[in-house]
Amino acid sequence: MSAVPPSSPIIVVGSANQDYIVRVSTPAGPGETVLAKSLLKQPGGKGANQAVAAARLRANVSFVACVGDDADGTSLVRELRSEGVDTSNVEIINRGRTGLALVSVYDSGENSITVVPGTNFSLTAERVDDVVRRLAAGFANSILVVQAELVSNIIETALLAAEAMGARGILNLAPYQPLPPHVLAVCDPLIVNETEASSLVGWAVHDLDSAARAVEQLQGVARSVVVTIGARGAMWGDGQTSGHTVAPLVETVVDTTGAGDAFVGALAATLSRGASLEDAVGVGVLAGSFAVKSPGAQSSYPMLTDLGTELTGQLG
Repeated sequence: MSAVPPSSPIIVVGSANQDYIVRVSTPAGPGETVLAKSLLKQPGGKGANQAVAAARLRANVSFVACVGDDADGTSLVRELRSEGVDTSNVEIINRGRTGLALVSVYDSGENSITVVPGTNFSLTAERVDDVVRRLAAGFANSILVVQAELVSNIIETALLAAEAMGARGILNLAPYQPLPPHVLAVCDPLIVNETEASSLVGWAVHDLDSAARAVEQLQGVARSVVVTIGARGAMWGDGQTSGHTVAPLVETVVDTTGAGDAFVGALAATLSRGASLEDAVGVGVLAGSFAVKSPGAQSSYPMLTDLGTELTGQLG
């Protein structure tokens, strides 16, 4: 495998949660009790997941977040450090409860997730603005990654601070929440799945044709856009070109938890090495497809060796 180009700095502002993952056959209906087959406790949170996904592809990643002064917070920070993520800007909140996610995984491999934000909502706009500007200073091509498990003013502050410093801002608008047009306008790319895209465009995005139409519409909203479509890959557009990246066939889907975060982290890692959006989406699709083969989020993410020579080719 040939040498991988160096990564410009990636600043991830986001959530860190302790995931409690239960496997059940099917979702419980109203008033119904179902018995779980297993319980798994793993590090998660969309921000932490994306930071790890990028770091596993040897990107230079700093994480900006808050955790509680509790066992879950200590465990999350330790895991991030073990993955090579810089955690010097993770703040410990006294008497705060680290965020957690209750994840139900069904026999189909699909999941449902309930998030208790906890200290994720302790990030302040002043601190985020200061840290993003400081970390981006001196680099002409740094990248910011932010997701929507945060309050809206934190998302806005992070993206506008990155814009002011000449950094590229990536927004994964998951879960969907409305944001002002001037915030969406600086996203490069704006990344959404079919459900989130539907909320943005105001009509159902449910197949390849509707995803392509959503990309076309959203290119007028953001600098570039990606709509992920699960096992069918992703549609993308950057205002100049657009396309559909097909996902590789996965014979057995074990758990889709965190697969979208694997996509975002891998995409950011690829962009940090100067690749095109098309190539970055290609690597993201490979990473997301790899992640669904194993249970959990971060533990399922690929290393460079897992993606083989395909990744080096995409990085060009």
